[in-house]
Amino acid sequence: MDAYLDIETTGLDPYSHYITVLGIYQDGGAGEQVTQLVGPDVTSNNLQRALNGVLTIYTYNGSGFDMPFIRHRLGINLPGQYHHRDLMFDCWHNRLYGGLKKVEIQLGICRQVVGVDGREAVRLWWQYIKGKDSDALQTLLKYNREDLVNLKVLRTKLAGGRCA
Repeated sequence: MDAYLDIETTGLDPYSHYITVLGIYQDGGAGEQVTQLVGPDVTSNNLQRALNGVLTIYTYNGSGFDMPFIRHRLGINLPGQYHHRDLMFDCWHNRLYGGLKKVEIQLGICRQVVGVDGREAVRLWWQYIKGKDSDALQTLLKYNREDLVNLKVLRTKLAGGRCA
């Protein structure tokens, strides 16, 4: 089974920041399923449970960000346990550069959650934590979910050769 993984964090440094949302979109045998671990639910046990039955994990810039962050914060070396494919490198091979949102624009992949990026995701998290704003959390979760689903769309477009 394949899984698409994306994290949201309080910042870029795994030594001084932490994971706020860890999203996994599974696509396989039993259909599609999204799991989002939030705040204190972001644990190594919960992550391993969520990845049960997964063979390959797809990310965008996961080699440089998500995987090292998870390894430091949760003590799990996911690429050592699963096949990991970083779609950013596939994009580079197809002369598609930039972050996920920029590549989505180049390929015509649509988003429903607009105006949210990594910086805004941090702001939404603190708005949820400090202001008890459940709408902010819902927006953050929708943003994370859309990242996950769009990773699958990106992978499909790359495999179809429609992006050169």
